[in-house]
This record gives sequence, C-alpha cells and structure tokens, in this order.
Amino acid sequence: MSIVPNSSASDQQLLSRVDRFFKEQRIGSLLKKSNFVKDCGWTCLALFKFLFLLVFSKKNLYQALQKKDSLDLPGKDAVYRFLNSSRYNWRKFLLLLSSGLIRNKLDPLTGKDRVKVLIVDDSLYSRARSKAVELLAKVHDHTTGKFVRGFRLLTLGWSDGNTFVPLCFSLLSSHDPKNRLVDMSEGLDKRITGYKRRRESMQKSSDVLIELLEQALASGIQASYVLFDSWFSFPSTIMKVLEQKIHVICMLKGMPRVYYGYNGQKWNLNALYKAVRKKRGKAKILASVIVTLGCNEQGEEIPAKIVFVRDRNRRRNWLALLSTDVHLPDEEVIRIYGKRWDIEIFFKMTKSYLRLAKEFQGRSYDMMFAHTSIVFARYILLAVESRESQDPRTLGELFSLCCDEMEDIKFASALLLLIELFKSAVREVLVLTEEKFQELFDQFLSSLPNYIKGLLGVSVCES
Repeated sequence: MSIVPNSSASDQQLLSRVDRFFKEQRIGSLLKKSNFVKDCGWTCLALFKFLFLLVFSKKNLYQALQKKDSLDLPGKDAVYRFLNSSRYNWRKFLLLLSSGLIRNKLDPLTGKDRVKVLIVDDSLYSRARSKAVELLAKVHDHTTGKFVRGFRLLTLGWSDGNTFVPLCFSLLSSHDPKNRLVDMSEGLDKRITGYKRRRESMQKSSDVLIELLEQALASGIQASYVLFDSWFSFPSTIMKVLEQKIHVICMLKGMPRVYYGYNGQKWNLNALYKAVRKKRGKAKILASVIVTLGCNEQGEEIPAKIVFVRDRNRRRNWLALLSTDVHLPDEEVIRIYGKRWDIEIFFKMTKSYLRLAKEFQGRSYDMMFAHTSIVFARYILLAVESRESQDPRTLGELFSLCCDEMEDIKFASALLLLIELFKSAVREVLVLTEEKFQELFDQFLSSLPNYIKGLLGVSVCES
C-alpha cells in the first residue's frame, strides 16, 4: 500500500526513506505504547503511514481515493474513524517519537558544551470560515492584533541550534467562556485522553505551558534554558518555570503594571531603563542590571539579569532580554535567544508546505489534534533529512571522528536578528521583517534533499 506512486526516482527515494524512518524510530511500537489499538480492519500503523504520506502525493483524501489503483488503500470511513478517535494518546506518541530521536540520533552529534534549549511559542490555527467546529473560539492573532475564529497552537520544541524538533503542543480554545463560540461535545468518558485534551484547551496558556514543560522534562529531554517571547514573560510564569529546575531567557515587554526589584524599590521596565547607567558611545549592548522577580515558596528572592539592546539607527529605541541565569555573559544571553527563531521557521513550514489546518476540515477536536500530530511527525522527518544532508558525521563513526561539529549560532548573527525587531517596534508585537524571515526560511528549504523539494513543490528559486 502506498499513496505515493512508485514511478519516479524521487517517489522511490521518498518511500525508501520513509520506510527507514519508520523502522529506525520504531513507529509501530510507539503507536502501541500510546494506546493505538484496533480490533479489526486496517491497522493503526497502516492508517498512520497512509496519512503521513498524503502530503507528498499532492492530493487530498478524496483525490487519492479516486485513483484507479485505490483498491489497496483504506476507505474514507476507516480514515475518519482513525482521526476522530478520542482514545488514542497523540501527545504521548509525539513525545516518544521526538525524545527517542533526540536521544539516539541528535545528542550523539551534539557536543557536551553545546547549549540545548526548549522553545515555547504559539501560532494561529485558523478556522476563519467555520461555525460548528468543536471548541471553536475567537482568539487573538498576534500578527494582525485582531480576534479571529480558530485556536492558538501552543507548541514546545527542542533545538541544538542546528535542528529543531517539536515535542508537544496544545490546541488552545479560550479560557474565557464569552470567547468560545462552540462548546465541548457532551457524553465523553472523563477518563480518556480526548476529554483531558479538551479540558486543557480551556485553561490559561501560561498554565498549559507549564504542563507541556513538565511532560517534556519527564520524558527525559535535556536542555539548559527555556526560550519564549514577551507574551509569556510575566514574573509569575518565569518563577513557575524555574520550579522545573531549568533557566529562562525571554524577551520583555514594557508593561506598566509588571515590576522588578532594583535597589530596594519596585520598577516597571521603562522606569528601570531610565534608572540604569548606560554605556557610552555606540555600544550595541546599552546596559545590564541584576533585578529580583519576587520570592519563591521558601521566601527567597529570585534574581534575574536584564540586558538592554540599542537600535543602531534610532538611538531612543531599545529592547530588553531577561535571563534567570545571572552568571551568563550579556553576549551569551543574546546569542542563545537567537535560537528562538527556529520555531518560527517550523510554523512557516508546517503551514506553507505540510498543510497544517488545511488538509482536513473536520469538526471534532480529536481530528484537529490527530492531524496536527501527523503534521508534526512529517516535520520531524524533514528535520532529520535536513540534518543528514548538512552534517557529514551522520554517515557513520569514521565521519563522526574526522569531521567537526556543525557550527552553532554566533553572537553577531543573533544580535542582527534582534536588531531586525526594531523595524517593527512601532507595532504591538515585535516580529522579524518579511525579508529577513524569508531569508531564514529559505535557508531551511535549501537544506532539504532535492527529492523532497520536488515532492513538496518547492521550486529551485525558493531554495
């Protein structure tokens, strides 16, 4: 059974590579561990592989099943029953897949002194034309500043500076009942995974962030820092992350009612900037200062370092980064935060080429969660292919000994990305310019093997 025609060299190469990926990562075993069990008919592994390959066929489900040789493919009913099941634990499957890949394939390629990070961000999961989708809500789109129909895709991923791997996610509806347009389905067994995911979608994003982080760390993921932007950079959230025994590096936003302790007083970010002593001349890093975030459960003050960066073109503009590791040099704070842009490339790839939120338009929350998990698994394959095409040490032990480790992001590159944010500083949210973001995205596309570019419809000029 194959949804991809075995006619061209690219098709054969893809099928061979996917077979190897499924075997190396023991996909069938991971599905069984995650409660993917069927009594009869098509196996869960066969259905998963069929859906996994669908995007590479450049067809939707209806078109694929209309083919003359579609008799050896599963029927539409079998596919929809698989996607709509509330009992399959997609969260556990994705964590098992990603943690196993990192432990067995990526960690051996990463030096012990390389800083590995966890990255948290959310992106719009749009269902703009939908009216009856389960738990559909009016959610805030950070890019436009408007409320739209859909969900917020809160994602936690891992990066070593070269390869980004999604670990887990949550499709968030709205914590406010007034913003929820459709209620949760009734009659669900409260013990099953589907019910728990639905309840989670109605929690505050900061609480779900901590739950995702706890589950990822419990699965054995190793990282030194958690990176996130200013949407999550409240002292209360930062302190909850610290309880997980991991440091935070994040962007700060000048909120008038968020205070930091300095010299025995409470200062908001704008007042703190005015109070600290700046470096003279054209220094890129204006200043850094040690502050306190509050007290932990033992009554101890929690210290943090805030680093102020100047806009080289407009000297009155500045940005602030916070690190709970106060011993980290200022330049290193900026360099490590530069790894956060990996997750932006991930979101762009899943939406533009892997058909996130586009391939299926079902109404059940289970279907959206299942399909998003499949899309994330597709990206993990692409991440492996990208790494293997760039890192000669993946070819075997001899190459591993003879070749240098792939270069980590440098301070100068990270600083340039940070300075790019000043171009959007007049907006509510700081984002990279379209030109700079496209440059980063093109770098990822160019790292993919040619056969995958062809199957995804990536033109030569795009990569």
